Amino acid sequence: MSSSLQKLNDLIHAILPANRFYAEKLGAPGKFTSLSDFTERVPFTTKDELAANREQHPPYGTTHTFPLSNYHRFHQTSGTRGKPLIWLDDPDNWTWILDNWEWVWRGAGVKPGDTAFFPFSFGPFLGFWAGFEAATRMGIRAVPGGGLSSEDRLQLLLQSHSTILCCTPTYALRLAEVGEKMKLPVSSLGIKKIIVCGEPGGSILEVRQRIETAWQAHAYDHHGMTEIGPVSVSSETDRDLLLLRHDSYFCEVIDPTNGTPTALGETGELVLTTLGRYGSPLLRYRTGDLVMPVAHEEQFALRGGVLSRTDDMIVIRGINIYPSSIDAIVRSFPDIAEYQVEIDQRPALAEIHLTVESSTETASALSQKLRSVFTLRIPVTAVPTGTLPTFEVKAKRWNILQ
Repeated sequence: MSSSLQKLNDLIHAILPANRFYAEKLGAPGKFTSLSDFTERVPFTTKDELAANREQHPPYGTTHTFPLSNYHRFHQTSGTRGKPLIWLDDPDNWTWILDNWEWVWRGAGVKPGDTAFFPFSFGPFLGFWAGFEAATRMGIRAVPGGGLSSEDRLQLLLQSHSTILCCTPTYALRLAEVGEKMKLPVSSLGIKKIIVCGEPGGSILEVRQRIETAWQAHAYDHHGMTEIGPVSVSSETDRDLLLLRHDSYFCEVIDPTNGTPTALGETGELVLTTLGRYGSPLLRYRTGDLVMPVAHEEQFALRGGVLSRTDDMIVIRGINIYPSSIDAIVRSFPDIAEYQVEIDQRPALAEIHLTVESSTETASALSQKLRSVFTLRIPVTAVPTGTLPTFEVKAKRWNILQ
């Protein structure tokens, strides 16, 4: 029996019949004889299902295997795409999550004795909570940078002699801009590695190059979800390749339109089963992340990281446009600081417009490049630097008018 199949059977044995959500969904499935047997008999779990479950059984839903008194960690999703979901973890769950984050640290070449700086406030979403605790557990000095201005964070980063930075791609670029204004170039701060998450920028070449050029450091992508846990990290030898934690997740990639498996090299939706999170498990969870699986060792990795989201695509006059595509083009212009995208879906034909912090010449050049890539006229307006909102966590650059 394969390791994944054994873990799937162990998972089912551990959670049923106590887990009400999956007991109602699966009944008593018995033992799976193969991975295909598992995928044929276990239906997908969707975020809409989880949201409906919490509406029916507020506030925590029925996805818990143990009595609520067993759960000591409270987190909730960021709510980027709807109402946040509360997620609880028991001590064994939390240990499993920390184990996965240690795998992320080791994958990025971070070692005990290094100093890692976390320049953001710790809110209720999982974020870097697990990364911070896993760092201290494995002997990495973890420096909290919450509740400070960007200027003060840069000063603390310098004083702490940090060599590792953990933040979103947007905030790594934002700190570089602030450092330039302070005449404290971030390239002088001694950062060697930057682990970014929360947005797909770490696997977008243009974004990664801007971060690495500004900081003179290596940028590593990482992604995870509050309801799933830490999932991936960039390969040390090929940072366009995102490695998955197959020991902890049963990973699938499917055609998002019909749910059938996709072949290696084809773009599809990532589906994950949490093999060790018994207290609040997810089986065949449709993440909504669009990825391209490629062969890697005995499993598969993701070429280009998380390419986009199934619900992110906007159709403008028959052209499919993803935020990551726009971001890659915008970030190819080094003098653009921040930007915003407005989609107006009120006319019969939807319209798109960009506002960028740059010169009018750069805005014009960007408009021309967008037109050449998408064969679509996309107006771009230039505004002074500091006009548009800045972000510490997930950037919210797309405004849709309906």
